[in-house]
Amino acid sequence: MKTLFLCASLSLGALAGPGRQATSPLVVAADGSGQFRTVQAAIDAAPSQASKPVIIQLKPGTYREKVTVPALKTHLVLRGTDAASTIITYSDHVGQPGITTPTSTSVLVLASDFTAENVTFENAAGYTAGQAVALNVEGDRAIFRHCRLVGDQDVLLLATAGSRQYYQDCYIEGTTDFIFGPSIGVFDHCVIKSKKNSYVTAASTPAGQAYGLVFLDCKLTADTTLAQKVYLGRPWRPHAQVVYLRCELGSHITPAGWDNWRNAENEKTAYYAEYKSTGPGASPAARVPWSHQLTPKEAKKYSLKQIFGGPQAWDPK
Repeated sequence: MKTLFLCASLSLGALAGPGRQATSPLVVAADGSGQFRTVQAAIDAAPSQASKPVIIQLKPGTYREKVTVPALKTHLVLRGTDAASTIITYSDHVGQPGITTPTSTSVLVLASDFTAENVTFENAAGYTAGQAVALNVEGDRAIFRHCRLVGDQDVLLLATAGSRQYYQDCYIEGTTDFIFGPSIGVFDHCVIKSKKNSYVTAASTPAGQAYGLVFLDCKLTADTTLAQKVYLGRPWRPHAQVVYLRCELGSHITPAGWDNWRNAENEKTAYYAEYKSTGPGASPAARVPWSHQLTPKEAKKYSLKQIFGGPQAWDPK
């Protein structure tokens, strides 16, 4: 392993300084056919403070490891060939000694400008394990394309207020509050699958932040033998913001749509809205009265340009 690491380091010497572009990917293969056997080893060998993309190519396989992308490892691109066959998995969960919800994560992204494509992020702790995060993202300007996020309770933690995160054509499944946190997160043409009677989102949007979790043209599905009464969201913190635009909602979505987390005061501060929902779960007239059905003019606020604009505008496309 030391020899492999040395050879990789020598061949990638041109990457040593910040701001240098990778001339070839760092290749990871669990069977030893790449430069690295583990995802973490490749991340550790990547240059720090890069200003251009550094590709880490994952060969198909199951990588059973707890992975951290440190804050200095900017502009990393974690790229698999196919998400179904390229899996990063671990099984930490709350209840184990010293493990909290954020530290239960299988993959922790602290760096900004991180991208993942065609990769599965899994927490395999199981259906009864309690909080068990698959992916915890703290960095800004994070992009996930054609990825799978798989687990049960608390699968995806969008962990930092003001962090901007973009999920395109992803598949996300879980049981309770499986998309949660304070960040600005956009889910574009994603499939969201519920696996029990519970809640899809638990946003903790801070007061004064213009956007929370936004779902654009997504499809909400369910294991209908276990999930027949699912809420679109409940407020982890009082100012939670969640908006669904042009989403197809399965019959598992309860007519009320939203829950106040056993606190009527949350109804005064949380902002829950929909625009042109379709499918058997779309019941605008039956929604809780403190939620919103957007007008076309109001819906224009939820373009990518608007959500990710401002003084430090970002275009994830």
